[in-house]
Amino acid sequence: MDAGDKIKILKGKFSFSGSMVKSFDTHINKSVPLYSIGHYLICKLSSFFIQNKSIVYDLGCSTGELIKKICSYNKSIDFKIIGIDEQKSMITQAKKKIKKNKKIVLKVSDLKKINLKKSDLIVSYYTIQFIKPKYRQKIINNIYKALNWGGAFIFFEKTRGPDARFQDILNQIYLEYKKDIGYNEKQIYEKSLSIRGYLEPFTSKANIDYLKRAGFKDIMSIQKYGPFEGFLAIK
Repeated sequence: MDAGDKIKILKGKFSFSGSMVKSFDTHINKSVPLYSIGHYLICKLSSFFIQNKSIVYDLGCSTGELIKKICSYNKSIDFKIIGIDEQKSMITQAKKKIKKNKKIVLKVSDLKKINLKKSDLIVSYYTIQFIKPKYRQKIINNIYKALNWGGAFIFFEKTRGPDARFQDILNQIYLEYKKDIGYNEKQIYEKSLSIRGYLEPFTSKANIDYLKRAGFKDIMSIQKYGPFEGFLAIK
């Protein structure tokens, strides 16, 4: 099966390893509307929370592209950013891409098991949507506990519509977007088969409820395009 961008997939077995690794940056920038704009926005927001001696996390850092941008944007500040990804091949690719930088630490780890250090900023950029729902609340609880008072969690997810009518609208808009960006009908269909049971989005409200149950009270939507949304939550 073919997801486009030279990425081979299997039904119900989508993976961020194998052929995905080298093509990830190209594929994700095409597949997710405003993907690079989200990076730009996160960099701008990061300067409100990063200070000297801060610890920052990028959970699900993939090839390290966002880490590079955050470091560049805050280059005058002495801080540490820790990139976490459960795929060893992604971390290997990130290490190839990122020049040696004392600010950056890259680790292979499972978000369901990791112990987070006290932090001023934690980012999850289209990551938690791929984690089984039964584990999500615990992960977001751990994020809240790890943040210093006044620290922020920036959380981007694909979302579902609040009812069937809105979901139908969002589906059709996104299908048309993928066709317009250059994927053919076969690639779109086969990609949808591969992520079945692997990508499970929740509504905007359900994601905000996760944040509130963890303890966040100050929450704002910061970017939205159809089913793709970013949130800023401050402890």
